[in-house]
Amino acid sequence: MNITQIRNATLHITFGDKTFLVDPMLAPKGAYPGFAGTARAEIRNPTVELPVDIDTLLNVDALIVTHLHEDHWDEYAARVVPKDKPIYVQNDQDAQVLRGQGFTQLSVLTENTTLGDITLRKTDGQHGSDRAYAVPQMAERLGDACGVIFQHADEKTLYLVGDTIWRDEVEANMQTFQPDVVVLNAGFAHVIGFGPIIMGTEDVLKTHFVLPEAQIVATHMEAINHCLLTRAALKEYAFDNQIAQFVNVPEDGETLTF
Repeated sequence: MNITQIRNATLHITFGDKTFLVDPMLAPKGAYPGFAGTARAEIRNPTVELPVDIDTLLNVDALIVTHLHEDHWDEYAARVVPKDKPIYVQNDQDAQVLRGQGFTQLSVLTENTTLGDITLRKTDGQHGSDRAYAVPQMAERLGDACGVIFQHADEKTLYLVGDTIWRDEVEANMQTFQPDVVVLNAGFAHVIGFGPIIMGTEDVLKTHFVLPEAQIVATHMEAINHCLLTRAALKEYAFDNQIAQFVNVPEDGETLTF
């Protein structure tokens, strides 16, 4: 497989005989205000430009949209993605939203979705703490976000964990499917008063403890106002914990092959 870090959580993945664009946020640098009520909300999003042209990004077999937060599916993507492009989403509600935007080839991920010889298995997580979800307004704002297990007879197993904090179900997925490659949204995004809503350094280490031979790919970094963990800090943490050979922290535009 090839995994190209595009920007934020946007990835281009070649797996089996198919190509995927994951969580496209395609607007130019600074197109949107920072997320209100989050860390460094005065910074506009995205904080960096795309490293490749959009036409190249859209030349894929299918898209996977793990949830509809603006940093995973933005207004610009809704305008420029071809309306007949196959798109996989996490639930019927998200499918209804995209259908309302004019998209016609929508599929809801299940625990056993297939595309040719590839199996895509939807996984769950939690996009913030229990305390955050106990507040109705925050629960509605954070909503649901899925992950995906990719399987193919000729490929290593890939676990795209998605926007979640460390949860028992995430660890259970790792133990059940024993992925060889794990993509973690590791930017440590913070909501003021509620703390992190995605993973950070300690979660990278926990992943290594559960899957000591797996390669970890850190994404969702250095592109959105509330992501506080930098690539340099994660690399230093991995080095200090003697796991640097298992932790990949790609720059925007960089391709990893496994």
